[in-house]
Amino acid sequence: MSEIRDALDVLGITRFVLAIHDVSFPSHADEDTGRGSPYSRGAADFLGFVGELGFDGVQLGPQGATSLGNASPYDGAVFSKSLLSVVVAELAEERWAELLPRDFVEEAVRATPAGDSRAHYRHAYGVHHAAVARAARTLRQRVAGGDGAAHELARAIDAFARGAGWLTHDARFEAFATLHGTDDFREWPESDRAPSAARIAEVVTAHEDAVWTWVFGQYVLDASHRALRDRLGGELGLRLYGDLQVGLSLRDRWTRGGMFLDRLRMGAPPSRTNPEGQPWGYPVLDPRQYLRRSVGDAEDGAPLAFVRARIGKMFEEFDGVRIDHPHGLVCPWVYDGHAEDPDEAVRVGARLFESPGHPDVGAFAIAREDQIDAEVAPYDDDRVHGLDDAQVAEYARLFDVVMEAAQRAGRDADDVLCEVLSTCPAPLACVMQRYGLGRFRVTQKASLVDETDGYRGENARPRDWTMLGNHDTSPLLAVVERWQREGTVRARAAYLATRLEPDATLRAAFAARVAGSVRELATAMFAELFVGPASNVLVFWADLFGERAAYNTPGLVSDANWSMRVPRDFRGAYAARVARGEALDVRAALAMALRARGGAFAARHAALIARLAGGV
Repeated sequence: MSEIRDALDVLGITRFVLAIHDVSFPSHADEDTGRGSPYSRGAADFLGFVGELGFDGVQLGPQGATSLGNASPYDGAVFSKSLLSVVVAELAEERWAELLPRDFVEEAVRATPAGDSRAHYRHAYGVHHAAVARAARTLRQRVAGGDGAAHELARAIDAFARGAGWLTHDARFEAFATLHGTDDFREWPESDRAPSAARIAEVVTAHEDAVWTWVFGQYVLDASHRALRDRLGGELGLRLYGDLQVGLSLRDRWTRGGMFLDRLRMGAPPSRTNPEGQPWGYPVLDPRQYLRRSVGDAEDGAPLAFVRARIGKMFEEFDGVRIDHPHGLVCPWVYDGHAEDPDEAVRVGARLFESPGHPDVGAFAIAREDQIDAEVAPYDDDRVHGLDDAQVAEYARLFDVVMEAAQRAGRDADDVLCEVLSTCPAPLACVMQRYGLGRFRVTQKASLVDETDGYRGENARPRDWTMLGNHDTSPLLAVVERWQREGTVRARAAYLATRLEPDATLRAAFAARVAGSVRELATAMFAELFVGPASNVLVFWADLFGERAAYNTPGLVSDANWSMRVPRDFRGAYAARVARGEALDVRAALAMALRARGGAFAARHAALIARLAGGV
């Protein structure tokens, strides 16, 4: 590992991070209930392997509670973690007072459908919720029976609950969900969608077991997360990054409707990579409750308090935070959520703050008419121009809360990752510049004909993050094989030659070699991430392992989405795939990146290149 870290330092790479969602972690055979968890023993082994490969950080996906019918972590809760990340086997251990009998765990493992390359979401959902409920019930029974150890644990759980203001709301929600048999509050009686205090007390009392189970499960997850942080920051030396998704789950929206605009919903606008847009259906925070022109310097408005609590929790739990679709905090694309055809509605939507004169959102405009270029589409990056400092401050209102929380937690701009992909509207660019934030550059999407394209690595800035792909793209191996079928490999290789071969007279030979081999092309794509100007590199685990299947296909509802897992024999699988030229070879890519700096630079670091090549 030392030579990998040495190479990263020489190349000026300050962060080398692996992205993986909870579901994808491997489990040991005797703890596998059909879904991964970063808190399992299998995950502990895998994270040690990640450190051995030279990574200095791990980026998790959103960890929030999801519903039985929707496995997407980006539709999960923003406060409560998913009970599917509880390691069921641990509840039978002394650490948790053996609250589960071992035969329960053994039977749960035996009943798990065969195959560890995919999660079995519905099976795991039932097992984990049943396991947490049984363990919580056992704990209450032991407390009632006078068990001293149980009393100590119950007191610790009560202290945790008192310190977690969000937990009261989410546990109450669980009581109502239990009552009505669904966590979709839109299907509840009207009176329970916004219940009175008396009604809440009545339902909570009637379903106190459900409340206690939820609190217990969140305590277990919090304790597991703290233990993970201690190990990562200690023996492994890995930073841990969280994911602040743009959307809110139904759990989060319940009783909080007063924070949101009535008809409008947030979605993705038409773009180069998604020309139809996407009607996400997420609620939109009411600007009248947080823009400075409306509330002055007030800090206790409901939207601001909500965002502050949410991001504050994130920075308590993580070393850094990925901001999913930061446009949603700055210049959200909105559409009529009551329209009969949401696909058409999102296509003809508008940006909330730069549409003066618009019948639905004109009152919220920050940009003036004279700052709007009507010749370009409403979603175009260059739609707005000439914003003054006061306007940028208004656009930055919610982002200010994020950055203030980062500062309070001792973090800086490099600890805030902005998932800006194919679009970066001028207001968002101004807000990011205000804080010196970097954006994402997904190099597999780089245009070979547009030299100004934002995905091209040479157009990055030092604080940006370069990556081959993410959880929404096809893995690199599948992309390279598609380029071969389409006949575009030579053009891609020629472009890579300009980035990786400093001697112009040798570029044709370099391109020919790379174009003729999947291994060489994948290595060159990987190496390009390390040649700058960006100083941060993010690798999605499916790219690292040379997977061919997509982890998630946006817009497709399928049990296959959000289900891919790291092989249980990850060391053997990775070594075998590297040998076959399928998995990404970290050492080979770094050696290529070092040579790309020129003959004199490579000569100075010849010993390091030899160590990388020799694997010693």
